[in-house]
Amino acid sequence: MIETVRVTHYVTPLREGGSLPGLVEGDDLGTYVCKFRGAGQGVRVLVAEVIVSALASRLGLRTPDLVALDLDPEIARYEADEEVQDLLNASPGLNLGIDFLPGAFGYEGEAGTPPDVAAKILWLDAFIANVDRTWRNPNLLLWHGDVWVIDHGASLYFHHAWPGGVTDPARFAAQPWDIGDHVFARIVERLPAVDAAVDLTEADLTACVADVPDVWLEPVPGAETPDALRTAYVSFLSARLATRAWLPGASAA
Repeated sequence: MIETVRVTHYVTPLREGGSLPGLVEGDDLGTYVCKFRGAGQGVRVLVAEVIVSALASRLGLRTPDLVALDLDPEIARYEADEEVQDLLNASPGLNLGIDFLPGAFGYEGEAGTPPDVAAKILWLDAFIANVDRTWRNPNLLLWHGDVWVIDHGASLYFHHAWPGGVTDPARFAAQPWDIGDHVFARIVERLPAVDAAVDLTEADLTACVADVPDVWLEPVPGAETPDALRTAYVSFLSARLATRAWLPGASAA
């Protein structure tokens, strides 16, 4: 699983997103963007972040390192902002920490992203059904001349239907993905070459899912333990990987 770091100081809220992430410091002397388990979107967003970050790394994409941030709500006593206090008090235990990239810029299209990198990002987003990499919100950073992918919580939508029980992986496998608003839609013709070069295996998918802390894998009917939930995630991702119904411009395999 991802490393656990204890939060020592809450620095400031980051008000760019609806979930109110915050900048925090850890006992490893690192600085992290913290996404809180007590935010309205719940822990499944954190699960998606971890799995997709691991997938991105396996595809050779740059994405910030992740840790599990152990938060003591006592820290809330020192915050004047009531909204921040409420969020800290609602988020005891493990939260998600994303390595802070100091001096990084938001992506605005002038960077001239290498086409092979852009096409890998496009392939990844199609595979994970990411709906949140548009020109309105690219979720890309420029740091030291490279493009970094961030914010994957809007991916893997299928698990939001699981409170009623684990659903059928075949439905996710066959679900097409809308490329229309994607920031890299213009290079769709490069997807076949990227797809041919992708070498993800079930073992890779299993390793990616293994990074998720047990406490974020909340039991649902049909998958009452963390291991059972991990198996379900691998089943859904494996089923999607076995077809190309989701890949823009490709026919189902």
